[in-house]
Amino acid sequence: MAHFTVEYSSNLESVVDIKGLINIVHNSAIATGVFPLKGTRTRAARRDIYAIADAHPDNAFVHVSARIGRGRTVVVRQHAAEAIYTAVCEFLRPYFERQALAISFEMQEIDPDTSFKLNNLPQWIEGREAL
Repeated sequence: MAHFTVEYSSNLESVVDIKGLINIVHNSAIATGVFPLKGTRTRAARRDIYAIADAHPDNAFVHVSARIGRGRTVVVRQHAAEAIYTAVCEFLRPYFERQALAISFEMQEIDPDTSFKLNNLPQWIEGREAL
């Protein structure tokens, strides 16, 4: 299981392909082979109220948070995190070269004792694949 949240400053919405960014995060996560297709979720969270560094209105940010299930070694987590972070940085490179932009990534493990799930996505996906 993996949940990816892409937070971004609202001043990027007119210049960055946010849907493309979500696809980069989602597809690069799955491409690592670490996260199962049926258990990977990626979403965007626009932030309208923020202050970055000197609070100049042109300053922007993208922060990717990954919350993953336990059981992977630190080496596996590092390789996956680096692959996703690199893909995000490459996607954002043209924007990074034109404006003040902070890019960050963080991965955390979810505590299974306090995490609850109800999920019928595997059945729906298998049904679609059968068509």
